[in-house]
Amino acid sequence: MWELKPDLIVLDLAMPRMNGTEAASVIKDMLPQVPIVLFTLYGAAVGTNAPISAAGIDAVLSKPEGGWKLLECVRGLLQAA
Repeated sequence: MWELKPDLIVLDLAMPRMNGTEAASVIKDMLPQVPIVLFTLYGAAVGTNAPISAAGIDAVLSKPEGGWKLLECVRGLLQAA
């Protein structure tokens, strides 16, 4: 089904064809074991609201927090898997 088998997926909230929560929901249906991180400018505003939880997103980070925070999050999620 999938040509690539990702260990983790990083999405943005604002994307061209569907937003990050919509994409996460589709991906989780196909790959339920793969952690998904939402890395967005709107991280603080999004938080852990219902659409985020329902989409199966494992973590939400704000881009202003920087790449180091993203790297820490990715390492943590991959170690937990």
